[in-house]
Amino acid sequence: MSAPAPEARAAQNRRTLLWLQSGGCGGCTLSLICAEAPDFLTAFEAAGIELLWHPALSLETGREAIGIIEAVLEGRQRLDILCLEGAVMTGPGGTGRFHLMAGTGEPMMEVIARLAQRAGHVVAVGSCAAWGGITATGDNAAGAVGLAHDGERPGGLLGGHWRDATGLPVVNIPGCPTHPDWVSETLAMLAEGALKRTDLDPLGRPRAITGTLVHHGCSRNEYYEYKASAEKLCDVGCMMENLGCKGTQAAGDCNSRAWNGAGSCITGGYPCIACTEPGFEEPGHPFVETPKIAGIPVGLPTDMPKAWFVALASLSKAATPRRLRENATSDRVRVYPEGRGKKP
Repeated sequence: MSAPAPEARAAQNRRTLLWLQSGGCGGCTLSLICAEAPDFLTAFEAAGIELLWHPALSLETGREAIGIIEAVLEGRQRLDILCLEGAVMTGPGGTGRFHLMAGTGEPMMEVIARLAQRAGHVVAVGSCAAWGGITATGDNAAGAVGLAHDGERPGGLLGGHWRDATGLPVVNIPGCPTHPDWVSETLAMLAEGALKRTDLDPLGRPRAITGTLVHHGCSRNEYYEYKASAEKLCDVGCMMENLGCKGTQAAGDCNSRAWNGAGSCITGGYPCIACTEPGFEEPGHPFVETPKIAGIPVGLPTDMPKAWFVALASLSKAATPRRLRENATSDRVRVYPEGRGKKP
């Protein structure tokens, strides 16, 4: 028996990916297609990923698209990675009939659950698919949940104990939207078979994403160290004390891995709202306000005892250089660092 042709061997080595969208805004797809150096198509090609279908990027529509999904469900088409963007809509009353798959009359949640059993790996792209996210706010009449979580609680559509054939849980790529590099990097690791259970944190998020805090690499860290705080959004000081910034509490490398080579929410002048964390969408207060008790912020930095924070904050404020104190409440840097040489 002759060996397979090189083209056939290459096809066998490629990993197939099916991307579905459910209850959401499509923002994670918009973020992905803005990827640079490389663009996402180049990244997929380099990782050996073949995109079977994507509702916004593929040419197939209608019966053609349904035919691809049916081929997977019937076992005629291998599916290595199933990606879901957007929350699973289980309403009303757990029937899922608030979101039907066009052309079939079948609840989307049932299609997703059946595809998950066929897939080599299942990936939740974005915080809606992971935990329910923005789609689940308010009284959640639509029954929006994540693939394996309902907010912070394990559950969702597949259940917290769901595992794929390799023993991996649903891989959650958080964010609202996700960083494009988080998506391409995680999918490349899955395609290579390099993502292990130990590479995921307790919420199923890759530690390559959540191993650092958003605070790390923040351009305003010097202001944070001296508690030189901004008072309004256009100020250049630290936004933790007054403007609700949760960079010291949120997992993510947003500031050390610039978005499309440009920056992050914080470098753009807006506080971190912890969009990589379950429940971020309903903090219980306006996003740009910091709740306090007796003048002390309620949300303290991760792993920071309150007594130490209060003591260090008092010392830091007492030692704040004039440059930082004055610049913190300005819309631009007005006082510049002084060198060690003699003043002119």
